Amino acid sequence: MVEEGTFRLLAEIGEVHTPQDWNAHDKPKLWLYHLHYLDDLNAQGAEDRQAQLFRLIARWTEDNPPLAGVGWEPYPLSLRLVNLVKWYARSGDAPETLLHSLARQAQALAAQLERHILANHLFANGKALAFVGAFFSGEAGEIWLEKGLRILDREIAEQFLPDGGHFELSPMYHATMLWDLCDLLNLAERSGLPELAARAQMWRGVLERGLGWLQTMCHPDGEIAFFNDAAFGTAPAPEAEYARRLGVSLPPRPPEPGLTHFHLVDSGYVVVDLAHGCRALLDVAHVGPTYQPGHAHADTLSFELSLYGQRVLVNSGTSVYGEGQERQRQRSTAAHNTVQIDGADSSEVWAGFRVARRARPVGLAIGREADTLTVRCAHDGYRWLPGAPRHTRIWRFTPGRLTVVDRIDGAFRNAVARFHVHPVVRLGSEDSLLLPTGQKVRWSAQGGRARIVSSTWHPRFGVHAPNLCIEVTFAHPDITTEFSWD
Repeated sequence: MVEEGTFRLLAEIGEVHTPQDWNAHDKPKLWLYHLHYLDDLNAQGAEDRQAQLFRLIARWTEDNPPLAGVGWEPYPLSLRLVNLVKWYARSGDAPETLLHSLARQAQALAAQLERHILANHLFANGKALAFVGAFFSGEAGEIWLEKGLRILDREIAEQFLPDGGHFELSPMYHATMLWDLCDLLNLAERSGLPELAARAQMWRGVLERGLGWLQTMCHPDGEIAFFNDAAFGTAPAPEAEYARRLGVSLPPRPPEPGLTHFHLVDSGYVVVDLAHGCRALLDVAHVGPTYQPGHAHADTLSFELSLYGQRVLVNSGTSVYGEGQERQRQRSTAAHNTVQIDGADSSEVWAGFRVARRARPVGLAIGREADTLTVRCAHDGYRWLPGAPRHTRIWRFTPGRLTVVDRIDGAFRNAVARFHVHPVVRLGSEDSLLLPTGQKVRWSAQGGRARIVSSTWHPRFGVHAPNLCIEVTFAHPDITTEFSWD
């Protein structure tokens, strides 16, 4: 909230002066969702704006009668309920009218749980019911707490994989879920309720494994990789200060000399550390849970690369939700560092949060010989095309060099491998990329026709940054693209 009645959300300013403005037709649905979360109540510095934020709560309550508008949908209900419970628990007092509104919101959520969406949405429903159940005494509070914990017991076991990753395979949502686990641990400690205390140790274990996964899936700049729906500034920062304050932390992982790798077996990523400040993150994963791939992109066998601490090759990121053309483009295979065949997507992403036929990675093999690490994987996402082509990619890492070999088995009309370049990396002469710190990365392509085209990168919601993309069009079934640095 920039000032009373003015909000900056997802890089877009909006005015809220009438009850109708809470559901403005000229605002994207995601913007309205964020408006109704009331995240300002627990932002840094909120204690210095108590009177202003109290008026915000009162105004929301007056302008949004029960079951009317976006704010009463279950997902914004869930996030707002947690924010309100935190606010009231800190302030220690609230008028009866606002507590009555809080209870009505809890009733509305309990009656419309998102079992049709599942995944992180149902988890958020369970978390919110646990919070209001811990806050309210009496029979209603007990019912909400029990219902919320039943959901959490089932969903935590389902959604967090043995390697620590969240099953939707989005580093952004993974970081959000870790914050939710911290909230639950915090609630267990502060409420003293035995039902929560009995689960605290299990939650700590899940949180520790999740922190380790997130640490592995970040670039040397400390921020998340862009696989599936991912952007900066939406989820809490990956350094996990909240977890440390709750006594849950991981020892810093010192960079190991030479070539090392981490295979996140259950979530399906391979992370290769090449030297100090050099890291590659490879996507050899399925698109996500079979029943809910809503945040998936068509990015199978894509990868990202950082050198000297600078991101060099990047996936598109995410700047919009909804069902528009730009959302479709950002989820497409062409927006990622992988191969597109006959203009199709490796997984058929559609309608904003839907996926039809999906790519299935097969034949993953990781081998090490002397100073060479090789990762090989294929996928069958184009099996429905005439000729049933199959894409196989081999990454070969040696000191100061990455060789990417792409092969297509089966008939195809045309195919393109794309390598999207971070916006601050400039194009140099003689097929080179120039990093802002002065280092040069040389690249070459064999077996295809290479050209540089314009593209865009989307590091945050509402942000489009112009960048360049190396496109290599197949002239043969095999192409080899090489990147080397000193």
